[in-house]
Amino acid sequence: MPIHWDTVPAPEAVGQELHGLMRELFPIRRSLTGEGVRETLAVLAREVPLEVVETPTGTPVFDWTVPREWNVRAAWIEGPDGERVLDLADSPLHVLGYSVPVDAVIPLAELREHVFTHADDPDLIPYRTSYWEEQWGFCMSRSRLDALPDGDYRVRIDSTLEHGSLTSGEVTIAGETEDEFLLSTYVCHPALANDNLSGVVLLWALARTLREQPLRHTFRLFWGPGTLGPLCWLARNQERLDRLAHGLVVSCVGDRGPLRYKRSRRGDATIDRAAAYVLGREPESIVGDWQPSGGDERQYCSPGFDLPVGTLSRTLHGLFPEYHSSADDLDLVTPESLGASFRAALELIDVVETNRSYRNLSPYGEPQLGRRGLYQSVPDGTNPEAAYLWLLSLSDSSHDLLAIAERSGLPFATVRDAAATLEAHELLERLP
Repeated sequence: MPIHWDTVPAPEAVGQELHGLMRELFPIRRSLTGEGVRETLAVLAREVPLEVVETPTGTPVFDWTVPREWNVRAAWIEGPDGERVLDLADSPLHVLGYSVPVDAVIPLAELREHVFTHADDPDLIPYRTSYWEEQWGFCMSRSRLDALPDGDYRVRIDSTLEHGSLTSGEVTIAGETEDEFLLSTYVCHPALANDNLSGVVLLWALARTLREQPLRHTFRLFWGPGTLGPLCWLARNQERLDRLAHGLVVSCVGDRGPLRYKRSRRGDATIDRAAAYVLGREPESIVGDWQPSGGDERQYCSPGFDLPVGTLSRTLHGLFPEYHSSADDLDLVTPESLGASFRAALELIDVVETNRSYRNLSPYGEPQLGRRGLYQSVPDGTNPEAAYLWLLSLSDSSHDLLAIAERSGLPFATVRDAAATLEAHELLERLP
């Protein structure tokens, strides 16, 4: 069944709601592990039946091992005059992610060795992490650091690295079949709006909408920390990966850039073709080929899995100047872009959901459409006769509806609806 668009809120309304949800989630201190991820998932679970999955510290995951859980309660730098020159309470970016605890008095020269600044803009706070090397550190603007007077500074990071777990969230929405459609995003970045709170809230909106729709595929929606999250998901689901028919990673979907799709490693999967078709009807949109750099699609598409998973985004990681800095704030993301991204993702899902192949049951010559009420001798623009003819011509078991829409230039929905009409008149047979 196609998406019931009359039950779907307008993109403008969705965009406003998602931007409001981002404002609530933005201050939460997320990281690879820890309470910030759990707090974020708890907010999402208020309206969707989200299951929280914990993978314990020390769990081997292919070539990786789940690290210790990191939490930070407070962090600050106190200047020689006793005034605080940096405080975690002002921004989650102020502390190096996974910083070990420290409580010391050190001179300015030593402090500088533990402060990270933005390479290009002296007024921005960078986002930095140290997941796999134990160290402590702060992040601040270079202009602020350069203005610090000589003297001794009190530094304190109240953090813990303990045996715990890596937290992720999942929603499963059953469809008519066991064929699965995976939607995935990463939830580990603190105080970064486009990268990637935009993906987090968009997936939430899709989950809420899809629950109210008649679905052919069973949808699996996944929120987890980058890289390790998908690897844990893949490890848990190895025995059922043959069911995964389509997949989409969603990230960086809230900025003002054009919609962009990155093909799966396969390059010609149904999700790739559907995305090229949907985005091809959007002005200035971009469809790019597979590259082994990027986000979580690298795990799903790695050679051992080679799953049909593409990526929907706007401006890619690293290509917008605000990337991984305090400039990636709520002003960078617009309700208009969020709403349009939601609509495009749902249109893409709609095409994949309803794409089928048919066989012409009257292949010897053209069937008489007139006696079936399917032909107008004087067309008035309301009869989809062109779609009927294309379907009867190409429904030879080797062309699906998407291929017919691509070749004919007709809207997919027109071709899909015409196929249903021809099937009702026993001129087409739907293939499994």
